[in-house]
Amino acid sequence: MQIWVDADATPNPVKAILYRAAERVGIALTLVANQPLQVPSSARIRSVRVGAGFDVADDYIVAQAQAGDLAITSDIPLAAELVAKGCQVLSPRGEAFTPETVRQRLNMRDFLETMRASGLETGGPPAFSQADRQAFANALDRLLARAARDAPESP
Repeated sequence: MQIWVDADATPNPVKAILYRAAERVGIALTLVANQPLQVPSSARIRSVRVGAGFDVADDYIVAQAQAGDLAITSDIPLAAELVAKGCQVLSPRGEAFTPETVRQRLNMRDFLETMRASGLETGGPPAFSQADRQAFANALDRLLARAARDAPESP
């Protein structure tokens, strides 16, 4: 398993949790963004800067991620593509995306987009909170523990 992060919109507290987790469990962590990122010096952690443009980072993650990898994103269309590819996907708020939940979220996103196009102000998501940070850390720990438990033993 490798962890892929849609880093442009991922809150810094989530990145810090991921840095610690990558070192603790010995897993490769790649942050993808269209701007330069400061990441800790580690053989397990790297950043990839992609070109500017709509969905360039998303396209890179989809092209590189493999079934069984973990991705962190709040981008619902990206989550849908990764779930379809067999990846596990978490939002920075700790929500696990499944084929069912990602379909529901896509429908809601499309509905809200239609509402905004008609002039209705729908507002954005609430500010990232300590509770969100804790929910993400707990979801990540559960997922990594399950992955370690399910991994084949080394000879």
